[in-house]
Amino acid sequence: MPHLPLRPVAVAVAMACAGLAAPAIGGDCTGNVVGLRPVAQYDHGTGAGFLAVRSGPGTGYGQIGELYLGDEIAVWERRGDWLYVACMAGRCLTPLWGNPAPQGWAYGGYLEIGGVCP
Repeated sequence: MPHLPLRPVAVAVAMACAGLAAPAIGGDCTGNVVGLRPVAQYDHGTGAGFLAVRSGPGTGYGQIGELYLGDEIAVWERRGDWLYVACMAGRCLTPLWGNPAPQGWAYGGYLEIGGVCP
């Protein structure tokens, strides 16, 4: 059985007993990719059938990966309409372009998210 430091455990128990929730951390917000054409209509050249994952929050940043309709993502940060996401499940684990399981910035208009979100 792993040894847990007493102080952090005691603080967590005290917060729970006091009815205080722990602060939200990245990954408490998840969602799915919506509003895209299906992968059957994929065309990297025209931008059809995927949501670009970028190195920064905006179209001026380079594309580093792709998400596809129905992919499940975790959301870690928000800057305006852009969300820092990580692929959790779906076609993004075996993408048609780029590295598997991309992490980076995606336009939030194609993401349906829920939970404790940034």
